[in-house]
Formats: sequence, C-alpha cells, structure tokens
Amino acid sequence: MRFRKGLLLLIVLVLAGKTSAHEGPPFPLFVDQKVERYVVSVWTDPDVGTALFFVIVNGEPSQDLSVRIGVQPVSGRLAEVFYPAERENVQGRVQYKSQVQFDAQEIWRVRVQLQSAQSGNAETVATVEATPPGYGRWDLLIYLVPFLAVGLLWAVAMIRKLKQRTGDN
Repeated sequence: MRFRKGLLLLIVLVLAGKTSAHEGPPFPLFVDQKVERYVVSVWTDPDVGTALFFVIVNGEPSQDLSVRIGVQPVSGRLAEVFYPAERENVQGRVQYKSQVQFDAQEIWRVRVQLQSAQSGNAETVATVEATPPGYGRWDLLIYLVPFLAVGLLWAVAMIRKLKQRTGDN
C-alpha cells in the first residue's frame, strides 16, 4: 500500500504543469559597474526565446531615467534591436526589467543604455550566451520518468497476473 502511494505521488509530481516562466534564478552579467555617473548591475536569464534582463541602478536615479537593452549576435548576422525596460520599485531599490528576444543559442552583445535629461546619458556593453530553455542535461531524465512509471506499473500488473495464474499468493 505504501508503495502505491509513493508511486502515485511520484506520478503526480512528474506530470504536474510548470508554474514559472523559466528555470533557475537570473545570474549577474556584471555587478556594481561604474558607467559614467551611474553604478549599475545587470542580471539576466538569457534563455533562447524570451530572455529576462534586470538593470539595477544604485543610488537615487532621476525620475526621467529610461533604460533600453540592445542585443545583437556577435556574429553580426542580425541588426541590433533595442527593447525598453520598465521601472520597478523593489524592496527599496530601483530596478528596470526588460524582456528580450533571442532567436538562437549563440553569443550576443548586450548594450545597456541609460538616458536622462537631468543626469545625462551613459551606456555599457557586455556579452552573454543565450542558452536553450529547459533544464539542460536533466531534460531527458525528466521526460523519461512518466514512461518508466507506466512501464513499472505494467510490470507489476503482469507479475501479479502471473502469480494468480500459477496459484502463488
């Protein structure tokens, strides 16, 4: 009985739908980098498809500060595309969030532009590798588990049926 409950719990956990948009937390592209008169940190989750970028501006940035993220493959196969970042107030700090589109797994140049009539303009450039969405090497194992569970259930049923036919209980 305990085996059945454990197996049922395993099946429910494996077949449960995903509840988040990406796997794993963002990682720092750079932290506390001096960019002209700003001190900036950029965190990202660079999945192929929709990638998240968070730009954290230390101190008290002016209200008119706008942030844009420009991305372009290092290979130059596409022109640079800019995405606006929305201002968010999170736990007493100002950060900007942007969703950027990567169409392929490769190295991308990321340009962060800070624009303000009061404080002036600044920009910095970094590179990041766009990664395939998913769990990486764990994908095969995760997707294989439901099939293994069905196979195990089938094997248990066949063993029980065989025992019933031979009269062993």
